[in-house]
Amino acid sequence: MAGALRKLFADFFSTIVFLAVYAATGDILIATGVAIAGAVVQFIRSRIGQEKLDIMTWASLGLGGATLLTKDPRFVLLKPAIGHFAIGTIMLRKDWMLRYSPPMVRETVPHIATIAGYIWAAFIFALGLGVIAVAMIAVGAKIVAFGITWIILRVAIARKLRAAAATAT
Repeated sequence: MAGALRKLFADFFSTIVFLAVYAATGDILIATGVAIAGAVVQFIRSRIGQEKLDIMTWASLGLGGATLLTKDPRFVLLKPAIGHFAIGTIMLRKDWMLRYSPPMVRETVPHIATIAGYIWAAFIFALGLGVIAVAMIAVGAKIVAFGITWIILRVAIARKLRAAAATAT
């Protein structure tokens, strides 16, 4: 169990660092930069120790770099969905879940872990679609709220100007 948790921590290190720094600073660019620095440290450490770096770290590094390059708030809204799709794609590898499974599972029921891995992949893809839906609804709701605010202000200004004109005459 401890080995699986260490692997999970290593794979999601950049994400954990990002969330901690973002929670502390509220600045997405600083959090992304620190998370990328963490991924680079992981990369250097793996090269020095001649260890293989899992694709999850590469995915975190790529998504973080894209955030810094674009600085586009729409990308930031959709970044979690892109992350879900990237992770879901990684989870389509046949035996990805065995990496996190205890020896008893690997030795006795690896086929069930493989099926569970595919179920997890489907779940992660569904979450990605949910993130897109929420982001689009939020953007749509903001557009509607802007339109309603514009109409209210326009009506209020027109009434105020008519009242001022009536008072002047």
